[in-house]
Amino acid sequence: VQLQASGGGLVQAGGSLRLSCAVSGRSTFSRYSVAWFRRAPGKGREFVVANRRSGVSAYYADSVKGRFTISRDNAKNTVYLQMNNLKPEDTAVYYCAAGSRIISSTVSGAESYDYWGQGTLVTVSS
Repeated sequence: VQLQASGGGLVQAGGSLRLSCAVSGRSTFSRYSVAWFRRAPGKGREFVVANRRSGVSAYYADSVKGRFTISRDNAKNTVYLQMNNLKPEDTAVYYCAAGSRIISSTVSGAESYDYWGQGTLVTVSS
């Protein structure tokens, strides 16, 4: 399974961006849970949001609730992250990840995901 993240860029505070993550290599994309993590300069990797394979529920980090929205298009094997009202503290490299054995108690753990994209840089200026 290969993941290709895109859509990062430079945006002013309060602005919006939409990240995409194209997943290839499997025909059963709908069975995978997908997530976004980020790594800010000088900090560790941080969970942002996940969408479990059932598609019923999404899990958001408190820091992005109400501003970020994850969605997926199973027909296109693509996951999206809509980011609104961006803040300078959202500046980071964003990574998409996928896994087939995610349960609710492990959804925010990076070690739970088997496949990772290369990351896309989001820079929010103040």
